[in-house]
Amino acid sequence: MKSNGQKTVYLDNSATTPLSATAKSAVAEAMECFGNPSSLHTMGADAQKLVTLARDRIMSALGVRRGQGTVVFTSCGTEATSLAIFGTAYAKTRREASRILTTDSEHPATLRALEALEKSGFEIVRIPTRGGVLDMNALDGALDKKIFMASFMLVNNETGAMYSVKEAFAKIKRANKEAITHCDAVQGFMRVPFTPSSIGADLVSVSGHKIHAPKGVGALYVSAELIKAKKIVPFLVGGGQESGMRSGTENVIGISAFGAAAADMATRRTEISEKLDVLYSYAAEKLSALGVRINTPQGAHVSHIINVTLPDVKSETMLHYLSADGIYVSSGSACASHSKSPSQSLVAFGLTPYEADCSIRISLSEYNTAEDIDALCESLAAGLERLVRIKKT
Repeated sequence: MKSNGQKTVYLDNSATTPLSATAKSAVAEAMECFGNPSSLHTMGADAQKLVTLARDRIMSALGVRRGQGTVVFTSCGTEATSLAIFGTAYAKTRREASRILTTDSEHPATLRALEALEKSGFEIVRIPTRGGVLDMNALDGALDKKIFMASFMLVNNETGAMYSVKEAFAKIKRANKEAITHCDAVQGFMRVPFTPSSIGADLVSVSGHKIHAPKGVGALYVSAELIKAKKIVPFLVGGGQESGMRSGTENVIGISAFGAAAADMATRRTEISEKLDVLYSYAAEKLSALGVRINTPQGAHVSHIINVTLPDVKSETMLHYLSADGIYVSSGSACASHSKSPSQSLVAFGLTPYEADCSIRISLSEYNTAEDIDALCESLAAGLERLVRIKKT
């Protein structure tokens, strides 16, 4: 509730999520276990046990068995993706392999990292995703032995489109079996059923605060094959924590809560998915009645992200209007919210720059209700009427 008694309707769960009761309990427990996991005494060992338990839980949630690979804890999803991209680039030994494949609608964490590699001499090929669909013909045209790496997101954070990562990675591996495959699964983890092996990924990035764990913790799955072949090296060096892959004292509180949240959601994945399917359909019906355009991906999509284009009202203006009513949505990726340019993902989807500037993202969690959607639509309808009228005067 807000301080004035107005109900808070939080519909920005792709930006971050509230802590679950399970995560809060894990935080409280870990706060009492404040030893350094690297210390040799009992308090250090107790802290290390919490980290090990969380690692096992994340691996289980990813469907990974011991021996298939490991999970390296990081400070966030962005760092996990940076470790995947820069860690493999720094370890690269094959001179002839310098092409990296990605999409034209990646999260800024991937986008900016690859731009940095492009400046250092790598060739970056961006596969179109118009309509939320990976252009397989364009991908086919980029396949050859020069491919060093591919980095594709599983779920687009602005449109909710699910990309055909499994098919794409299979094509890439057939073209060059030495190619490294990375998947940014931050928006898909615990939302979409997958395992690294099922989609053919050597590396998978995930984040805690997208699944009701605290901010400040993420993880990178690294396959056993990559580790054995020494195809990835750390880019944060120091004390050698995380088996030498990510130095720095572990965030035991965040890591423990991340593992607990993942384990909790894993037991209720079907229940949560069914609830979100119903809520998505209800929201789509209510929003369509308002005359806004729902930017539904042409292919598969998740049920927790809905992107809509408003009729001649800038998204930033509408965000402020809704916020005054205690309703919270976004205009796109929180990590790019300070950018003055139109959303690259939405333009890649097929929207004009102006349409992209008039689009908002509604993102759901299991804690949302039909009443939340009703409140959103009521406020949105009033806002559209008022703001369009003001614009015309």
